[in-house]
Amino acid sequence: MDISKAPNPRKLQLCRTYFMTGFALLPFVWAINVCWFCEEAFRKPPYPEQAQIKRYVIYSAIGTLVWTIALISWIIIFQTNRAAWGATADYMSFIIPLGSA
Repeated sequence: MDISKAPNPRKLQLCRTYFMTGFALLPFVWAINVCWFCEEAFRKPPYPEQAQIKRYVIYSAIGTLVWTIALISWIIIFQTNRAAWGATADYMSFIIPLGSA
């Protein structure tokens, strides 16, 4: 998406929309927000809406980082303890791998 042609108020509105959408348990939207608006927030000459865009980009990056750490932690914990958790882990699994039970 090319946001360079959009007016600054529209950029702010779009950035805010993606930031708020991330709260619907969609951290991928926060990552997209960071990618699309990073240059707009930190490398462009200053304009009135830039401070708010910068804030949304920073918060989106923090949210993405927190979700990534939480997801990786859960994957590691679940994969290392799946066999020990027995039937409880089997109920949480869509595919039950063959191997140690």
